Amino acid sequence: MRTPDVPDLCEALEVFREWQRDDAPFQLHPGDLGWAWRFGAEQTAATTRTWWRGDELLAIGAVDPDLLRLAVAPSTRQDEELAKQVLADVGPGGGVLTEATAYVESPRGGLLKELLAAAGWEDDQPWTPLRRDLSEPVEEPGVRIEVTGPDRVADRVAAQLGAWDRSTFTEDKWRAMAAGPAYADARCLVALDDDATPVAAITVWSAGPGRPGLVEPMGVHRDHRGHGLGRAITLAGAAALRDLGSSSAVVATPSSNVGGVATYVAAGFERLPDVRDQRRGG
Repeated sequence: MRTPDVPDLCEALEVFREWQRDDAPFQLHPGDLGWAWRFGAEQTAATTRTWWRGDELLAIGAVDPDLLRLAVAPSTRQDEELAKQVLADVGPGGGVLTEATAYVESPRGGLLKELLAAAGWEDDQPWTPLRRDLSEPVEEPGVRIEVTGPDRVADRVAAQLGAWDRSTFTEDKWRAMAAGPAYADARCLVALDDDATPVAAITVWSAGPGRPGLVEPMGVHRDHRGHGLGRAITLAGAAALRDLGSSSAVVATPSSNVGGVATYVAAGFERLPDVRDQRRGG
């Protein structure tokens, strides 16, 4: 296991993009690290872990103090050596997860899930992954959509702060995110009302042509909910991913977020079987 420096992380991102496939289980996406880049390149690298065999990248994970979100190379989902190493690294004294109660998000069907369960990790609350195929054109959103550029960051920030009560998003954080390598294939979109007030926003991340793109995040301003704006901005995001060459749009949200799930379904996303993180302690 390694903690990459910024150049190593940028190199790993290029490899990691190739793991994103429509026939693969839902897992950490390069856009997740792209969104984290708003806190700066050094912090993003410091909260990333990589697992290698020689010069081959096998797995990459994003770490909060109590959560590891993991993606693995398609050829290593049943790799016993890798699964045992990750199990040791996330266990007590392993150094990855330092909190007494900790969580691991890993792809469905991987050997790691079996080893965690055997070691006493329990299933946590369900999440719902959703996917929209982008082989056909996406219907019009029916609202005014603005693509965020350096001169229109204030609208993107206003929409974010209006959608999340505890958001710390700022123009500087947007610029840090936009300077990251993952944002070269990403778009921020804002929905505007008739008075040009920002009322909803979405950021979408392509992993390259022919691969799934990620929605992270999407939100509607608290003062403008209940008018179909979530569906509208999601349609705009899906269309942007299609323009970027993505084969599909994917997203996951807590299953308890009934309204969020309904919004994505209304925007043409297919609800996939629920998945669960695994938890120790608590």
